[in-house]
Amino acid sequence: MSVLKVIEVLGNSTVSFEDAVQNVVNEASKSVKNIKSVYIENMQVKVNDNMITEYRVNTKVCFGILDG
Repeated sequence: MSVLKVIEVLGNSTVSFEDAVQNVVNEASKSVKNIKSVYIENMQVKVNDNMITEYRVNTKVCFGILDG
């Protein structure tokens, strides 16, 4: 039997949504092992002077719980 846990993680990037999600995975993997998937719950951008300056994502990171 496999047991999974889900945590909510917010990420951002000045490059793209894809980079923002990769930043979530990079940071989450520092303290969470066995990441299985990332669900993107919400995406938004910050705008200054009619230009996108930041990409933001709200994610749910799913990972397996490891035995001892």
